[in-house]
Amino acid sequence: MTTPTHAQQLLSLLARTSFRLGQFKLSSGGTSDYYIDCRTTTLHAEGGRLTGHAILELLEEHLVDAEAVGGLTMGADPIVSNVATASAWRALTNPGVPLLNGFLVRKAEKAHGTGRRIEGFLREGARVVIVDDVCTTGASTINAIEAAREAGMIVAAVVCIVEREEANGRPAVEAAAAGAPFLRLFTANDVRAEHIRQQ
Repeated sequence: MTTPTHAQQLLSLLARTSFRLGQFKLSSGGTSDYYIDCRTTTLHAEGGRLTGHAILELLEEHLVDAEAVGGLTMGADPIVSNVATASAWRALTNPGVPLLNGFLVRKAEKAHGTGRRIEGFLREGARVVIVDDVCTTGASTINAIEAAREAGMIVAAVVCIVEREEANGRPAVEAAAAGAPFLRLFTANDVRAEHIRQQ
């Protein structure tokens, strides 16, 4: 019997803890017969570990070369921390494996202190990966892409945990990513199917 991959284990946990059927209003203004709150999984001790490793494996599979991972607060916050930590664990057992540092993008510039919009890793010319939990319209992902570029960083890839496959979401993100691949771990239908299977 083979051990399930990190992504397979993450899908099982997402379906169990983050997926709900019903009538929900979305942040995009639309309505849906299901809701996925990835934070209940990405902030879960085991879910966080699985998230970090599953995203690193997705980046390796697609040969994405980057120095850091970041995204818009707060959906991306636990993802960024988990991916950065997972990269450090992998480097302990695989010398030469690159570390991915983390950065968080504020929704607006800080009105005090440094006044920065990006917290954490920030280096002009660095190749970075933008992450998000759920992609519906892609607005929060695009916001983070634009902030990273304005700071002089190069977007090497964009990753979301769950893509809702809305008509305009992927095209909008791909246009903003300007050639950088847009990758996903799962579709909403993947999570729904696993949720129903577990009932």
